[in-house]
Amino acid sequence: MPTSRETILAALHARLSALPATALRGDVLPERVPAAGLLILRDGEPGDPEVTLSPLRYHYQHRAEIEAVVQGATRDAAFDTLCATVGAALATDRTLGGLCDWVEAEAPRPVDLAVEGAASLKAAVIPVVLHYSTADPLA
Repeated sequence: MPTSRETILAALHARLSALPATALRGDVLPERVPAAGLLILRDGEPGDPEVTLSPLRYHYQHRAEIEAVVQGATRDAAFDTLCATVGAALATDRTLGGLCDWVEAEAPRPVDLAVEGAASLKAAVIPVVLHYSTADPLA
């Protein structure tokens, strides 16, 4: 049976997979970036939980990361569109179907990356904070 953490990350990946961009989880950057862009979900860091004792609950603010990458001559506009679609997808249900207390993305910090012999990339990490509680830190 998957843990709460894995269930939440799988739900976030499923939400990203519904977007026009290709969504991967934990993969390396492929040689070619699809025309609609590429999203790579990284599991991130759950951090140290706040603990309540009655009943015993561990309250996490898990920081996952979404790497957003576009390539081509219109990469600035494509990147803006890609980030906006990620934001809209998260805003449609900030609890991921009741799995989280709250899901919130932070602003990306884009960079342009030169690629030898090809159009340059525009990429950024979009931090996503997943607020959730569990009865056990390993559950």
